[in-house]
Amino acid sequence: MSYEGRAFRYGRDIDTDVIIPARYLNTSDPSELAKHCMEDLDTTFVERVQPGDIIVAEENFGCGSSREHAPIAIKAAGVDVVIAKSFARIFYRNAINTGLAIMECPEAVDAIRDGDTVKVDTETGEIVDETTGQRFHAQPFPAFIAEIIQKGGLVNRWKEKLAG
Repeated sequence: MSYEGRAFRYGRDIDTDVIIPARYLNTSDPSELAKHCMEDLDTTFVERVQPGDIIVAEENFGCGSSREHAPIAIKAAGVDVVIAKSFARIFYRNAINTGLAIMECPEAVDAIRDGDTVKVDTETGEIVDETTGQRFHAQPFPAFIAEIIQKGGLVNRWKEKLAG
């Protein structure tokens, strides 16, 4: 799959409490979670993010508690892809299970600036900073993970398979 959007750049150790603060965990409604995505870190994020935008972050993105609410909030806010130097393991799995594309590429993270236009091809692993013309390569998803993300998450994939 191919994605293109504006980069929102963040630092290291962005934990799930920052992605979606615990005070909003009384709901699992994606549209409600989206309204509060990143608000304790970037109060203007939800006002500025547009469908297709991309989060770029340093090491250990999604650390902290193991809530699925975090990737759900990011995806519902309009973000198609998160590119980071590394992800917390449980966030990595939760992102895939909820259909949020994630890519590890330290070189891209070092080069992409806040506001750059970025294009990502998850099938080839190619990441292009359209603003500067720089190209990077991340590990593409294996076919089974690509299918889960394309279907919008693990539950949607299984519903479709069971329906025949």
